[in-house]
Order: sequence, then structure tokens, then C-alpha cells
Amino acid sequence: MVAEPTLEVERALFADGVPCVIGLDEVGRGALAGPVMVGACAISPSATEFPLGLRDSKLLSAKRRIELDPLVREWGIIAVGSASAAEIDELGISWCLGLAGKRALATLFELGVPVGTAHALLDGSHDWLSPALASPIRVTTRVKADQDCASVSAASVAAKVERDALMTALAVEFADYGWDSNKGYGAAVHMDALKSVGVSIHHRRTWVKS
Repeated sequence: MVAEPTLEVERALFADGVPCVIGLDEVGRGALAGPVMVGACAISPSATEFPLGLRDSKLLSAKRRIELDPLVREWGIIAVGSASAAEIDELGISWCLGLAGKRALATLFELGVPVGTAHALLDGSHDWLSPALASPIRVTTRVKADQDCASVSAASVAAKVERDALMTALAVEFADYGWDSNKGYGAAVHMDALKSVGVSIHHRRTWVKS
């Protein structure tokens, strides 16, 4: 049975007086090429029911994610932050998750979201966000939040669609790697190209075995 998100966790936070919940989720953590991206979806206590069919992005087809993307952007206030392959090589993936999340929150702030008093809801069991913030906000981590919490599901869809579009665009110039299909992950065509043509400027060089 496919997991369906709810607003149960978000509404419990609102009941405790939280003025804004920001769901966050990352995409591209395990890829060999391309950035890691963090989606953020801010909702207020007045948020209505989320778009029909919303799920964790990993449980949706590419076509359905693209269909849902404008709907989640109408439902919540959406931002996507990224950290480049070069930054991942220099700083490490854990720090870059926080860096991408920080950049997403900065965009939300520019859009008028009261980030400083918000409560962040992160997928997983590790708080990778707080170490990157000069002024930490309240954070709750939750395993499978991307499946269970609508704000996190929405963030995952937006981030996945944006990253997939970027990797598909890069595949035009870097056709050998098959990024239009594998999105920078270690598929056979990608690994074969690494052996035959080597790394590109978009590869996480510390991740690629020579």
C-alpha cells in the first residue's frame, strides 16, 4: 500500500503555537554528479488540504511529479536550495545538506516567510540543518517524514523536479554520461563513461574512484 501523507504532525505543531511549519527534504545526496538540493515548503495554520495525489517524490513517476509541482507551489511557499559538486568535494555532503537547506530558508525569508519563528520538519533521524545556521530555528526530525508529512512531501517533489530538470539540461552538453536518464547516479552507462572519458566539472571528484 502506498503511503499517503497527512497534516497531522504539522497541525500538532500549530496547536502548540507554532506560526509556520517548514517541511524540508533533500534530493541528490547519493549521486556521483550534480548538486545536492534541499526543497523547503512553508505552510501556515490556515493551510488547506494539500493537492490530491501528493506523495514522497520517490513514490511518484516523473510525469506525476511534474504535474504536482505547480500544485504544491500554489499550496505552500516553496524554495529549493543547492550545493554544488565542488562544494561537496570541499566541505563534505553532511555540511552541504545544511548549506543547501540554509539557502532554501534564505529564499523563503526573501519571500516573506517568518523563518526565525518557524519550526522546521526534516525527513530522517539526523539534524543536518542546524549546524549550518547562524541563528538556529526549532527543528524536528522524523523518519519517513517525506512519506508521512505533507509539507515534507511537497518539498521533496519540488526539489526532485528542479534537480531532474537541471540534470536533463546538463545531459545535452555532457551526453556521454546519460544524465537525462540516471540524473547523476551510478547507472551502468554513467560508470562506463567515467572509465572512457573521465570526470566532468559537475562530478563529485572525491566520490569517483580513479
